[in-house]
Amino acid sequence: MELQKMGEEMVTERLNGTIPDNDKAAVLEDGYEEEERVLAEQEEFLPHIASKKLNQFTDFEGKTSFGMSIFNLSNAIMGSGILGLAYAMRNTGIILFVVLLICIALLSSYSIHLLLKCAGVVGIRAYEQLGLRAFGHGGKVVAAVIISIHNIGAMSSYLFIVKSELPLVIQTFLGLTRNNGEWYMNGNVLIVIATVCVILPLAMMKHLGYLGYTSGLSLTCMCFFLISVIYKKFQIACPHSLNDTLGNSSTVSTKEDTCTTELFTVNSQTAYAIPILAFAFVCHPEVLPIYTELHRASKRRMQNVANVSILAMFVMYLLTAVFGYLTFYETVEAEMLHTYSKVDPGDKLILCVRLAVLLAVTLTVPVVLFPIRRAIQQLLFHKKDFSWVRHVIIASCLLVTVNLLVIFVPNIKDIFGVIGATSAPSLIFILPSIFYIRIIPNEKEPLLSRSKIQAACFAALGFIFMVMSLSFIIVDWVTTGRSRGVGH
Repeated sequence: MELQKMGEEMVTERLNGTIPDNDKAAVLEDGYEEEERVLAEQEEFLPHIASKKLNQFTDFEGKTSFGMSIFNLSNAIMGSGILGLAYAMRNTGIILFVVLLICIALLSSYSIHLLLKCAGVVGIRAYEQLGLRAFGHGGKVVAAVIISIHNIGAMSSYLFIVKSELPLVIQTFLGLTRNNGEWYMNGNVLIVIATVCVILPLAMMKHLGYLGYTSGLSLTCMCFFLISVIYKKFQIACPHSLNDTLGNSSTVSTKEDTCTTELFTVNSQTAYAIPILAFAFVCHPEVLPIYTELHRASKRRMQNVANVSILAMFVMYLLTAVFGYLTFYETVEAEMLHTYSKVDPGDKLILCVRLAVLLAVTLTVPVVLFPIRRAIQQLLFHKKDFSWVRHVIIASCLLVTVNLLVIFVPNIKDIFGVIGATSAPSLIFILPSIFYIRIIPNEKEPLLSRSKIQAACFAALGFIFMVMSLSFIIVDWVTTGRSRGVGH
């Protein structure tokens, strides 16, 4: 009986991520795979223990393929931020933009490496539980709050695209020159319909892996968007004749100097460029949930999923920004699709592109919702069994909150700028670094070791980036009285 009790305690400790200090070395070298081997040996020695394991909401059997995992992570990376990249290039110049994009991509990959290494050491595949392991309950709360705020901001920005673009698509489809005020031309009504009919049913899925097919469809839509951007570069001549609105023909600018390529530039709107880029590459809240459901999961396999996803999105971002900027130069707006609409409001290809983008961002919302629901359950219901009622209620409350934000917050660039300047540095730089420093045992990697010094510098870079970005944005608000360059 004493041996049986000891075995049950060991399994419970490992399942909860509370591995004793003298056992840390056993899992440090091989990460989570070593933990699984130890558990398997214990279950073989004490087979009755496996039957006593609770089926908690965090317990998933990894069945999602490598390809589907790439689809989900790529979809999490690529959101509505892609529509603002040409505008970011306009305010940085081509060279500075490329340098920043490369740096953010590499830093994102490195921070995922830190997360996966922490997860491998303690056998935990939940961001919030890493916070608990590193800093106790306070760390768990901070991680959950940051993930929730960031992903709510992301979902809000996606639905903002639906709110602003879908009425224009319907207007063009009906051949109208202006909004007739009907309910089907009301963006607020349309996002509620999209939420109830498309997003909510997908958000009810029990496992994130089930969304791999819709993520693949979303990526296909964005590939169509990219191909159209490249094609339009050779169809639209510069200088352009842009209209103030879809119903007016007043010319904004036809000056030759609007067609000049800037290789390097800095202006008041440059402050938004770095946050937009950082926000565009954040996928960290989705990494560990995807890792949990990955078939034959290992640190190396999940890192490969992350690297392939980041590389694919890097190529798509770069091509979109370059060809979008070289099409409109100084006249490109914060939401690039609006710029195309002002050149030719009745363009059928752009109408199809709008529909594709709307479908893509709508299908991305359920993927982004999963980590928020997971964070809430980790925070409030960690020891509870899975409940469909709780699963549905949390998703419904989150979607109601996001819809209210979209209806009452008027500026999408404010969301990109402020959220990107606060939560993105935390998720990319700060949290993975300090988790790594706290979780990796000092006997394995001393505090002054090269890897921990790198992690500390990485965290410091995140703090500097956050303070600078917020400062620039506040100065811009104070000096201009509003956020300029908005694509609405």
